Amino acid sequence: MAKYRMIRTNFWNNPIVEEEMIPEEKYFYLYLLTNPRTTQIGIYRITIKQIAFSLGFPIDSVKLLMDRFIYHYKLIRYNPETRELAIKNWGKENQLKGGKPVMDCITKELKEVNDISLIQYVSESIDRQEIRNLYESFCKSGNSFNKEECDENEEHACQGPECNEASLYLFTIRGEKEKQKEKQKENKKEKQQQKQKELSPNLENDPNREEQSKIENHVKLQKSKHVKDIVEFWDNNGFGVSNIHAKEQLLLWLDNQSFSQPKDVILKALELSCANNKQRLNYVVGILKNWENSSLLTVEEIEAEEQNGQYERTRQLAEAIPAGRAIPSGFTLDITAGEDGY
Repeated sequence: MAKYRMIRTNFWNNPIVEEEMIPEEKYFYLYLLTNPRTTQIGIYRITIKQIAFSLGFPIDSVKLLMDRFIYHYKLIRYNPETRELAIKNWGKENQLKGGKPVMDCITKELKEVNDISLIQYVSESIDRQEIRNLYESFCKSGNSFNKEECDENEEHACQGPECNEASLYLFTIRGEKEKQKEKQKENKKEKQQQKQKELSPNLENDPNREEQSKIENHVKLQKSKHVKDIVEFWDNNGFGVSNIHAKEQLLLWLDNQSFSQPKDVILKALELSCANNKQRLNYVVGILKNWENSSLLTVEEIEAEEQNGQYERTRQLAEAIPAGRAIPSGFTLDITAGEDGY
């Protein structure tokens, strides 16, 4: 028979596929219906490792998906001893035509099935009577699959909407990853809480806790005021009202641990930029970096350095330009020279 498998568009309208399955499960189901090992009868041999390799899923994840489809969705059965997998609704989608070539192919493939109970399982969903009769003729030879055990597992399988929500985490790859992440977060949070209890066992009854909270609120309000002052100076002095990114970059300097008065130092740098007609972020940041590298960490230190610099420049200028002209050597001053009549 031609090696192709039919997937109808109503596959996506199936309530189980549309409402319950998550992407990994839909991908898994499509693989089971269309992989190269499928047969005309809906029963084929495949191993967990082969599925994992083809899908790129971990083996443990494939096992969880198999359990999900066997016990919750009840769409497949799998015999781990014979490595045979059966798809429940295979006949509804793939066995719509009869005829001698089709019947011969089905007969040949049914003879190769080891677990006869899988034939009975698939036959229950076949609509075409002649094909169904052919399946049932092979069921009389025995039953190598423990159907009672399977039914018992299905009865104890998780049911209902609660199971449907929990299964997203217990039986899917995404659920595994999310569960691991959540567990790591919880463990980290518990460790932090435990450490906090060890450091402050009576924190809840600490009389200073309220005072500490007030101090923290005061610091937040103070920082908010600092931000407002800097932004207002920026907007009112030609640095660019709409340049939000530049403002954000400048405000990061409020968290600078080097300056003891970050807000005042930033405003000082803005004033100096305005004085030099350089209303640009890179110029302001350059000033701040120079002060930081020179260990000028307060406005007082910066202004003192400016005064020292001005005095030094004035002194150097005075030394470079003498007050008068030097008298040449060997010159004799005669105050009566050029005067007659005396």
